[in-house]
Amino acid sequence: MASTDLIVHDVYFLLLDRSPQARQRLVDACRHHLPGHAGIVFFGCGILEESLDREVNDRDWDVGLHIIFRDLAAHDAYQISGPHKQFIEENQATWKHVRVFDTAATQTSTPS
Repeated sequence: MASTDLIVHDVYFLLLDRSPQARQRLVDACRHHLPGHAGIVFFGCGILEESLDREVNDRDWDVGLHIIFRDLAAHDAYQISGPHKQFIEENQATWKHVRVFDTAATQTSTPS
């Protein structure tokens, strides 16, 4: 990993209760506990987009969390933070399965 790499932290939650209300509760919990950490460049979370249903789409999840950190140190601080630990403690009983995908990504400009 280069010292200039961003850390892209993507988490996909499959819930025990897959209802729209349960999905929204987890999105609300993400938005309450997780966006205020130092070093976050981008924060987003949301519910599986039902209309995007191609053969290549993985649809075995309910809520996606997407955080980009400025560096590995910011990611590591987030992982041990009180709000992150509280989020897990308050919500993990609702999860059937969680998948985490972490990427070291070099930012490049995109054409206009």
